[in-house]
Amino acid sequence: MMTAGRIAAAIELLDIIESASKRPADAVANDYFRARRFIGSGDRRAISERVWSVLRARRRLGWWLRDTPVSGRLLIAASLLTEGWALPGVVQTYSGGQYAAAALNGAEKAVLGKIEGHTIDHPDMPDEVRAEVPDWILPLLTARFGTATPAELSALSTEAPLDLRANLLKATREEAQAALAAEGWEALPTPYSPWGLRIDGRRPVTSGPAFQNGLVEIQDEGSQLIAIMVDAHPGMRVVDWCAGAGGKTLAMASRMRNKGQIVACDVSRSRLEGAVPRLRRAGVHNVERHLVEPGDKWLKRRAGSFDKVLVDAPCTGTGTWRRNPDARLRLTETDLAELVVKQAAILDDAQTLVRKGGRLIYATCSLLLEEDQQQIASFLVRHPSFALVPLERAWPLEQPVPCGGDYLSLTPARHGTDGFFAAVLERVS
Repeated sequence: MMTAGRIAAAIELLDIIESASKRPADAVANDYFRARRFIGSGDRRAISERVWSVLRARRRLGWWLRDTPVSGRLLIAASLLTEGWALPGVVQTYSGGQYAAAALNGAEKAVLGKIEGHTIDHPDMPDEVRAEVPDWILPLLTARFGTATPAELSALSTEAPLDLRANLLKATREEAQAALAAEGWEALPTPYSPWGLRIDGRRPVTSGPAFQNGLVEIQDEGSQLIAIMVDAHPGMRVVDWCAGAGGKTLAMASRMRNKGQIVACDVSRSRLEGAVPRLRRAGVHNVERHLVEPGDKWLKRRAGSFDKVLVDAPCTGTGTWRRNPDARLRLTETDLAELVVKQAAILDDAQTLVRKGGRLIYATCSLLLEEDQQQIASFLVRHPSFALVPLERAWPLEQPVPCGGDYLSLTPARHGTDGFFAAVLERVS
């Protein structure tokens, strides 16, 4: 596809994403490309990169276009101007010719003319617009990060790398790295996870033999560190209480060398079924799946019988905004309020599974105190039979702890990972 054709496709995809505001952009994009298999891999990547660059700058672009109805075509055109394109070049690209976007009208040209020659930022922009976050959440993030807030929010607007985890059941990290190199991918070891490999940008590694044969799984380094914090050893009995499609289950099974038992629990049948091909590809044999349903007596029957219980709780996902920039546009105060209540209820259920001397590991991919530190403080008040295990004592690796304090607290600005939080709690009575 020529540049004009790629831009026309990006406009179409962006309009669909904007109209389907309740669906994640990556799901919309997957459907879009699945229905248009004639679009080659290079064109798909170029179109996606164009759309995602707009989503990462959506509030700032909207501020520039605030005097006119915003459409995908105007957002793409504005993004071109902020990249240094001259208006005549944009007009030429919107030629109205075959496979190109329809020609810009006079009103659109006038709006775009106000942007020409400017960078995307402007001193008159409100702080929350410049930070690309909802108005209501900026005070909460400031409460968490203080003077470091601008740096943290700036990092959240960058593109995340592609992180992979070497599957120790099939290969060492070095062997996985060599397999990726044979496919033409330069993967470097991650700084904190002993299992991790990092590739710059979005790359189609899932079609290659290293992934297809189960040597690697796609998993952010921060997510790998959450699995490491569980410190699951061969022979243990472990529960992944909010397992989803099994990313952390796979990581724990790899460390346990298929010895012992992991029960992957979730309220979604489709998510648990999605774990099956991943488990099979990874060569994992010590995982049992359990669907949690209303009135389920499994929890009561298994009370106090597990060494480790991981609660990777549903959360706002604020720590993943590098990968999911559209999610910040959908998040509301009501969402946060409902999630905090849900997280507390999940913790109250999961803690019953932990034996005396066993550990409960609570994790989120959130950057908000309400879902992290404050959630743990409330839990300890409700459950005095648990005690917080300070990070220095809970950290199971020989290399230094990546952050200070009692909790594992990872951010894109400080660690180059997605934003993750983890607390380790031990049942002492």
